[in-house]
Amino acid sequence: MSDPATPPRSLAEALRHRDDASLGALLRARPDLITPVPTDLTQLATRAGTRASVVRALERLDRFALQTAEALAVAAEPASYAELLGLMAGYEVDAAVEGALPRALGTLREQALVWGGDDRLRLVRTARELLAPSPQHPSPTGLGPTVQEATAGMSPGRIQEIVGAAGLPSTHDAVSAVAALTGLYGDRKRMAALLDQAPPESLEVLARLVWGPPYGQVTADPAARLRWLIDRGLLLPTAPGTVVLPREVALHLRGGHAHRTTEPLPPAVEPAAVHRPQVVDAAAAGQAYTALATVAELLKDWHEGGPAVMRAGGLSVRDLKRTAVALDLPEPVAAFWVELAYAAGLLASDSEADERYAATPAYDEWLERPAAERWARLAEAWLTATRTSGLVGGRDAKDRSLSALGPGLDRSAAPEVRHRVLSLLAGLPTGAAPTADSVLARLRWERPPRGPQPGDDLRGRLARWALSESEMLGVTGRGALSAHGRALLGAPAAPAAETLPAGPGDKLPVHRTSAPTPPPPLEPLTPAEQATASAAAIRLLTPLLPEPLDHVLLQADLTAVAPGPLERPLADMLDVLADVESKGGATVYRFTPGSVRRALDAGRAATDLHAFLAAHSRTPVPQPLTYLIDDVARRHGRLRVGAASAYVRCDDDAVLSEILADKRAAGLRLRRLAPTVLATQADPTALLDGLRALGFAPAAESADGDVLITRSDAHRTLPRTAPEPVPDGPPVPDATLLSAAIRAIRAGDLASTTPRKPSAAPVSGGALPRTGHAETLATMQAAVLTGETLWIGYVNAEGAASQRVIAPIRVEGGFVTAYDHTADEVRTYPLHRVTGVAELADDGD
Repeated sequence: MSDPATPPRSLAEALRHRDDASLGALLRARPDLITPVPTDLTQLATRAGTRASVVRALERLDRFALQTAEALAVAAEPASYAELLGLMAGYEVDAAVEGALPRALGTLREQALVWGGDDRLRLVRTARELLAPSPQHPSPTGLGPTVQEATAGMSPGRIQEIVGAAGLPSTHDAVSAVAALTGLYGDRKRMAALLDQAPPESLEVLARLVWGPPYGQVTADPAARLRWLIDRGLLLPTAPGTVVLPREVALHLRGGHAHRTTEPLPPAVEPAAVHRPQVVDAAAAGQAYTALATVAELLKDWHEGGPAVMRAGGLSVRDLKRTAVALDLPEPVAAFWVELAYAAGLLASDSEADERYAATPAYDEWLERPAAERWARLAEAWLTATRTSGLVGGRDAKDRSLSALGPGLDRSAAPEVRHRVLSLLAGLPTGAAPTADSVLARLRWERPPRGPQPGDDLRGRLARWALSESEMLGVTGRGALSAHGRALLGAPAAPAAETLPAGPGDKLPVHRTSAPTPPPPLEPLTPAEQATASAAAIRLLTPLLPEPLDHVLLQADLTAVAPGPLERPLADMLDVLADVESKGGATVYRFTPGSVRRALDAGRAATDLHAFLAAHSRTPVPQPLTYLIDDVARRHGRLRVGAASAYVRCDDDAVLSEILADKRAAGLRLRRLAPTVLATQADPTALLDGLRALGFAPAAESADGDVLITRSDAHRTLPRTAPEPVPDGPPVPDATLLSAAIRAIRAGDLASTTPRKPSAAPVSGGALPRTGHAETLATMQAAVLTGETLWIGYVNAEGAASQRVIAPIRVEGGFVTAYDHTADEVRTYPLHRVTGVAELADDGD
């Protein structure tokens, strides 16, 4: 085993110096390292240095930690902490950088991107390669090569000429000459004196190269301003016609800074306005009620089977437009509600031959729940969904259109971004609504985009969508996080807002702090914690939502006004008996002959309708409405339509004569079979529609002559589960898995690194021990008595060979029962499968 007092020589040794808590922090930060669990710490270190794993780790660094890694990428290897601090804080040390650097370096160490003590810091090689912008420009900070690197191919004579032009004494060899130049360029006083002699035009050339790229083009006969720099080595040739600004010179011109702008602290999330908490909660509750009504209206519109599923999957552009018109919403907003209903498991395709979208059986269960519980289900689905409706209408990597409910909408980062956006809102004072730009700036600091255009990065778009979607869903109100939204996140109580006395209106004066303290990030909740948080949100939201009403207000103009949400039985009956004329805070229904006939077709009698209206109206039933119902009921069913292809019969032959005489009925091609019967080649549905268009109220009848009730049954899919979110990499391991993984890694590392005593048959490095059966049995029996730990070779039933560290407990019947340190459990092994055994060396050996 390595000595903790000895500096580690590799990342694997550095990991061996860590305790279990430090290893657990590494595996939580980089869960891909234990998928699957490494056999030992050497394999863990190897996996931590792979390109895919390092890319993922770098993408999760905040801006200052990433800048620290970039500074180490251009520093000498190994670098000291003082050198790193100089690169980050410059010659005039910035107190903010000095205070933040230990945290950033600790993050890099924790994630095994940096290892070694403060006097020998090393950035893993893969990270150094990945941080380079390109092979031609390997520095992530715009710095060029060092003097030693730039002069590697230069003739000794030319180097001596540069030394002389720079005012240094000549040396006997090129190595000492390069060292003298490096010392000159790194000495602030001597470098300042040299640059004081430079022509202003030469200093302008240096100013153009100092922040990168450090390369420039020159002709065979450079201008005087360039010649002065080239002669003194302030520009060094790297190829014919190309010169570079050496790293040491650039750092002097930069004041020691590796970066033009160092950002040690996250930008503050600035409040745009502060509202009273009651106003925020009321606005959010209003949006929550609207969300429930919108989802219900959407699925009611698809009650008998919604739009067809396209061959490639998803909703067609035409059907999305039709849905948007039906909901009276813009298409992007309609796409959001369609995707949310799908994510909540309320909507799916029916998987029939004529595949269409329809509500699932879970929708009926959802409708039976109280309003606050229905909202909580939608909000939970939104928080965890990876499907992103904001992408609808865009193009994928193959230039195919992205459609609602179609493939290609999953973005694994979406839940994390939504959660982080709401966490930032939770860190503001109660009722504070942030500016969108400050939220985006904060997210860009926490996860810097690696693309060339930070404003167009995916995380930025996800954040903007999260802000607007949370407002539509009622998690926020007027841009501020509501009380029930805070409870849904499991966030602690908001900090108190320090404001001046309130003026008129609901807005309070905005309070800004000069040095905001960043709120601690909220961890995603476990399923049990989320259930508790949702219950708390439901308790807070319930009193804010309007109670369903059991009455309407009937008016003389054949309308009914619902002054609020209605109880389900009442709302369902009114949907059949009347047509919705307008929506809003109050819904207006209008009674028409067609709507009354629809209720009669559904099996209701006129007496039932009168009793229903009288029971649920707070105003007397108007006489015009009573007359309308009685008039439609009197004529309803006098004509009977059946299948001949189709026929019409009526006890009053005068009515049939009236139909035949009507020129508008010519298209039905009716002919009289008997005084009370007409027949046609049209199907019964077309005949019913045609007669209703003429103003009659026919009823369909069965083959037995009974009136058919035409109430449509709700179309439902088979039971479906909600779509599973696409994970953003391996899940973060819980405490139990972490503990088991660390024990397994430690045991495997013990087996691979512990010195072994020589056995009767010497073992070559890495090979399985080989001993005879008798010696194996004797060694096992002795270990049972002495309690020693053994190293064995074992071949399983599939022929796979492995090495194991065991502590034998019992040997009998051709089997050895032992505690297996590698697997961290008691196991039984057949002795005939043990290839050999060796005693582990004592700690003092």
